[in-house]
Amino acid sequence: MYLITVFGNFLIIMAVSFDSHLHTPMYFFLANLSFVDICFTSTTIPKMLWNIQTQSRVITYEDCITQIYLFLLFAGLDSFLLAVMAYDRFVAICHPLHYMVIMNPQLCGLLVLVFWIMSALNSLLQSLMVSWLSFCILVEISHFFCEINQVVRLACVDTFLNDIVMYIATMLLAGSPLTGILYSYCKIVSSILGISSAQGRYKAFSTCASHLSIVSLFYCTSLGVYLSSAAPQSSHLGAVASVMYTVVTPMLNPFIYSLRNRDIKKALKIITGVPVM
Repeated sequence: MYLITVFGNFLIIMAVSFDSHLHTPMYFFLANLSFVDICFTSTTIPKMLWNIQTQSRVITYEDCITQIYLFLLFAGLDSFLLAVMAYDRFVAICHPLHYMVIMNPQLCGLLVLVFWIMSALNSLLQSLMVSWLSFCILVEISHFFCEINQVVRLACVDTFLNDIVMYIATMLLAGSPLTGILYSYCKIVSSILGISSAQGRYKAFSTCASHLSIVSLFYCTSLGVYLSSAAPQSSHLGAVASVMYTVVTPMLNPFIYSLRNRDIKKALKIITGVPVM
């Protein structure tokens, strides 16, 4: 699954990079999402595979803090990119005549840069706050990676400030993008319902179906993790849900976009020489 994730998302990046027909805002954000998904999965899965191969479940303190930092960084970027892709579809469907003016290359590049800065600052703050906590000599994390909620819960000191920062960061960096996605799709649905022809409605909705599938998978599974983390007996369920949004969703991303997109399939055929069904 990990190899499929890396290879599939790498093909999406190659297709967008080498096909001039795909040099549009939508595919620019898709290529960035594919890159982030590769990094997001690589933060946790190689270490888990190494642990399985060596029958060792040990991670050093420094590696654990680094994993928290990278995980939060790429999870935040995933959330932001999904939100801006929803906004891109909103502009394309609701304001098609002004699309290229609104979604100009300068704005797209600036948005991605801002997302990197915001996500990096958040992950740096939270990982530093975790590093300031005191832990016992031997700590057992009921997870396959250093998930910040699990790690903070095992500290030997008061973690009230950490909890407050985590909840605020979750609301700002996950809640705000989700609100933007829901608002964009409310406007999109309203606009689609106003189209007179059934063929026009189908064409408009098909441009959003792939993105909506990825959004549903990512947010439903990640929300399940944080809701289940409230119960101490749900570590196994939380780990299963984590596998869904750290492995399964990034793996399905290239399949969902390539199988439903003619432009991506044409570009992949040119690069690989193999037609994509």
